[in-house]
Amino acid sequence: MPFNIPILLTWLRVALIPLVVGVYYLPTTVLPVDDQNLAATLVFIIAAITDWFDGFLARRWNQTSAFGAFLDPVADKLMVTGALLVLVQLDRANAVMAFIIIGREIAISALREWMAQIGASKSVAVSSLGKIKTTAQMMAIPLLLFHDVLGGAVDTQFWGSRLLEIAAVLTVWSMFYYLRLAWPLIKERSGQL
Repeated sequence: MPFNIPILLTWLRVALIPLVVGVYYLPTTVLPVDDQNLAATLVFIIAAITDWFDGFLARRWNQTSAFGAFLDPVADKLMVTGALLVLVQLDRANAVMAFIIIGREIAISALREWMAQIGASKSVAVSSLGKIKTTAQMMAIPLLLFHDVLGGAVDTQFWGSRLLEIAAVLTVWSMFYYLRLAWPLIKERSGQL
């Protein structure tokens, strides 16, 4: 397993996931609800920044690796899944939308793994549609974690919910996009299974 700054940042993101979840299990006498929301939001934002920064540094310093390419999306999916589960439990996110987002991640991860096994992983490389979906999700989650009026004007629950709805729609759209790309190979190989 290679060890460099980008991989260290990815491991840091994995380590931050329990903190996002864990702050909500602290007694409110130790950390009041508003402080829990703020702490979870800040930790999630730091984790999201490491997501961008580790990829940037890996490319800039030419420190990309197969292990890093594996760990980075796993960390992303764990981060989003952990946050969505907390938000559903706190009744700040719709369980159906969370299921759509998490289910799509599982399905596309399985599809990518299968495509890699048959040597066609470039057929389901990350698209701009997937990046827009991720951006909507990464904006929605901290807004929903914060769960208050920001700056006296922005209702974060309202806007976070709208962005999560957009992310769910883009999630389904991108899943069909990837399946459409992979369909010729799925059809071709289905006779060989």
